[in-house]
Amino acid sequence: MWIADQWKDYEVIDTSNGEKLERWGKYTLVRPDPQVIWNTPREDRRWRSYDGRYARSSSGGGKWSENRLPERWEIQYGPLRFYVKPMNFKHTGIFPEQAVNWDFEMEQIRRAGRPVSVLNLFAYTGGATLAAAAAGATVCHVDAARGMVSWARENARASGLEAAPIRWIVDDCAKFVEREIKRGRRYDAIIMDPPSYGRGPSGEIWKLEKDLYPFLQMVSGVLSEDPLFVLVNSYTTGLAPSVLGYMLDTLLTKRYGGHTECQELGLPVTVSGLTLPCGSTGRWMRAEREDLHR
Repeated sequence: MWIADQWKDYEVIDTSNGEKLERWGKYTLVRPDPQVIWNTPREDRRWRSYDGRYARSSSGGGKWSENRLPERWEIQYGPLRFYVKPMNFKHTGIFPEQAVNWDFEMEQIRRAGRPVSVLNLFAYTGGATLAAAAAGATVCHVDAARGMVSWARENARASGLEAAPIRWIVDDCAKFVEREIKRGRRYDAIIMDPPSYGRGPSGEIWKLEKDLYPFLQMVSGVLSEDPLFVLVNSYTTGLAPSVLGYMLDTLLTKRYGGHTECQELGLPVTVSGLTLPCGSTGRWMRAEREDLHR
């Protein structure tokens, strides 16, 4: 498991009975988590003195209750700064477990010793975009939600990256990639965080288990002749990390060489000392393992 254990401004304090108790900077949140199927004693006092809690509704959905949170506030991870805020459907705008992937991206780009162009698809509020830009890459950030792209640009300004070479694109990711292939544009690295389920611009249904492989197949058409890495995230329950690795091996290792790695992502839990699983990642790298550890 790849564990995001380098945070200073974020912490999973405890987990119990379908919820996690978290610290985001100076604020404490309680949010639901489907992985937390255990019911352990809630002895930490912050279970009773949190600043905000997202409560599920018996009729579906949910809402923030007992909310003493500001409209938004700032947290930091290394050189990166992000605005977080309580959003609909329990989210805050950041998935902290992705920090292990930000570290991976920055290391790969810095070690490359050459200009690197990165395509970030389903790019959300820009964690991976900012990591790549901070490491010196040129980045194309693509998301279909205009509000998320605006938020990502605010995060870039907060991180001192407002002048970094980032293209901010509001578009359907599949349609954008199709046009990039026709334009002959190529990228040295690709990052993607596709949804488990969604709808395209014409109402077409996206289901990750059915559509991810052909999408990956198409996206591989914008890779340069000397690609650096491809990284795919999944939060689809029941999809093993090795499935991501198998697809990347099939599409990329046979064509370019290199190798794949795939693991669950996790966050350390302070009270128990255990690790909370949080989705999975597959990584294909052009560099061989021995090159990475020289």
